[in-house]
Amino acid sequence: MSTPSLTAADLARENEELRYQLEEAHELIHAIRTGAVDALAVQGSEGPRIFTLQGADQGYRTLIEQMSEGALLLSNDGTVLYANAGLASLLGRNLSEVIGSTFDSFIPLPFRDYWAGLVLKGWAGKSKGELPLRTEAGPLIPFSVSTNVLTFNDNDVLAVIVTDLSAQREITAIEAQVAEQNRIISRKNEEIQRQEAARQEVERAAAEAHRMLEGIPHIAWTTNPQGRITYLNRRWYDYTGHDNHTPLDEQWLLHLHPADAEGTNIHLAHSLSTGDAFEMEFRFRNQAGAYRWMLGRALPSRNATGEIMQWIGTSTDIHEHRLALERIDLAQKQLRDNNAQLTRVNVDLDNFIYTASHDLKAPISNIEGLLDALLVELPAETVQQDPVQPILGLMQDSVNRFKRTIEQLTDVSKLQKEHGRPTEPIDVGTVVHDVRLDLEPLIHSNAAELEIALEALTVLFSQKNLRSVVFNLLSNALKYRSPQRPPRISLRTWTEEGFVVLEVEDNGLGLDAASKHKLFGMFQRFHDHVEGSGIGLYMVKKMVENAGGHLIVRSELGTGTSFLVYFPR
Repeated sequence: MSTPSLTAADLARENEELRYQLEEAHELIHAIRTGAVDALAVQGSEGPRIFTLQGADQGYRTLIEQMSEGALLLSNDGTVLYANAGLASLLGRNLSEVIGSTFDSFIPLPFRDYWAGLVLKGWAGKSKGELPLRTEAGPLIPFSVSTNVLTFNDNDVLAVIVTDLSAQREITAIEAQVAEQNRIISRKNEEIQRQEAARQEVERAAAEAHRMLEGIPHIAWTTNPQGRITYLNRRWYDYTGHDNHTPLDEQWLLHLHPADAEGTNIHLAHSLSTGDAFEMEFRFRNQAGAYRWMLGRALPSRNATGEIMQWIGTSTDIHEHRLALERIDLAQKQLRDNNAQLTRVNVDLDNFIYTASHDLKAPISNIEGLLDALLVELPAETVQQDPVQPILGLMQDSVNRFKRTIEQLTDVSKLQKEHGRPTEPIDVGTVVHDVRLDLEPLIHSNAAELEIALEALTVLFSQKNLRSVVFNLLSNALKYRSPQRPPRISLRTWTEEGFVVLEVEDNGLGLDAASKHKLFGMFQRFHDHVEGSGIGLYMVKKMVENAGGHLIVRSELGTGTSFLVYFPR
């Protein structure tokens, strides 16, 4: 069957009708999208289909449009048949961009399967879930969605309510912060209550301690666990005469002896850090301005849990006891000094015994031998004849030697007894002048040259002993002269680091190193051609050391010797 051919006029007319229908469709769609017409236009397989909101309550629609939540209707293929302004606002888009689009386009790809499951449950009845939606600006915002099936123009549609969860989650986070703050406040309150209970316990303990400490006869005090003084009893104010307005720590420091402050602070810091008992002796100044020795003791006071609440201490006056101990110490020192002196005396006595048993045996034996010879060889009438006279002479020499030895030992004993006696200022020039006069014949006979240079003119010493020192040193310099040259002797004095130094230097025989160590021994002689007993230098050393001084010897064999005597100033 052939189709009649259309003329150009028919085609123009048909095109006009189609254009008219297209314009009506655009106007209808625009009216539907802007809400001017209560209907929906949905594109189907057979072209656009119009769904009118017949029977819809205009009041309910107004309510939906004013909701802050998003509301929409979906066809069975997921097309948005209707959306309110709240949904467009939540998505940050124009309403015209939402209606007619597929809702899947607003769902991120990883959540589309989850959304498909919610839609499937929704068509079967109801469903509810949470998923993020993509806004126009790009960020994903969490939403809660709930679905339900409604009848729309005799067709089933899926109604969806969309709720923004951002605010709710912020509220939840805030509620969690509030809950955490409440828990912190609760713990703080519990801690405050515990501290208050501890403070009250400390105050009760302190009050009880104060009542007890007011009744004791000692200075009593308490400190907090950190060592700050919190209480001083009435005995403190009676002792110091201090007022009650000065801070307690300042009162303590004002009356503590400055020399005891550092040690007291060190001991107290150790006790505070370790909990060990505090005990120390220190001095406090009383209201008369005198310092008295105190024995300070303190122990920690602990609560039921073992924590230190305070320190309780006392300061007991031990001044008289301390002075008694000092007197005992002084007496013991004097006793030690006496023992030392007795020890030195015993040493000298030992030397004396040795001398008596050694050196004195020879003279006695000689006397006995001469007497025996006298008795055997001579009758009484021949006493004045040879050989009696020489024997008698020898006997007399032996007796004389014996007497000289006894005298020298007596001098040593006297010298030891003079140890520790007071000294007096002695003019060195006067003593040297007197000794020079005594030795002038020996100086002249040996053509000796004596040079004297005195810078220090006074020493603290015994005049008799100083004369003995100068005489021994000068006479030895003359006796032990070198036969190869005229004697030249120098005597000088000067001050040096708390001492007055007297030097006697000669150009005599001198000593070797081995002899210098024995020089000051009793009865030590190194040159037999010179008459002497070997006790002079021993006595010089003893006299100087007894006065707190000392001697130094510098000597070289064949060149000369120098004696340096150090007298304390």
